[in-house]
Amino acid sequence: MAALTEQARSFLQQPFVGEVTTLRNDGSPHTTVVWVDVDTDEVIFNTAVGRAKERHLRNDPRISLIVVDPENPYRWVSVSGKAELDTTGADDEIDKLAKKYLGQDEYPWRNPEETRINVRIRPEHVEATGFDE
Repeated sequence: MAALTEQARSFLQQPFVGEVTTLRNDGSPHTTVVWVDVDTDEVIFNTAVGRAKERHLRNDPRISLIVVDPENPYRWVSVSGKAELDTTGADDEIDKLAKKYLGQDEYPWRNPEETRINVRIRPEHVEATGFDE
């Protein structure tokens, strides 16, 4: 497993959105915007069971994420590896992300008919640009 540097970890803790790419059943890429969290060397985002990202990852756990500084497009962190999906703590995680990105204590678009799920990326490759290391 590749490790995040302290600078990369600190960068990913900023409220910058990420773009995550999963693979469709036919192998073509599917990219969407996600809110990002960090847990030691794992990167986390949250979705709902049944959405495209979750379905794709159940079929093929390979994943790539890039987070770009909105003030400097030449400062970014990219993480790729395998995803692990888990519903444990997912409701709390989406609330934590809502606080980070919206300043709200609870995720405002919660749908009680959805099951939230955390996606943990175990990095196999980490690349970063724009940091003085």
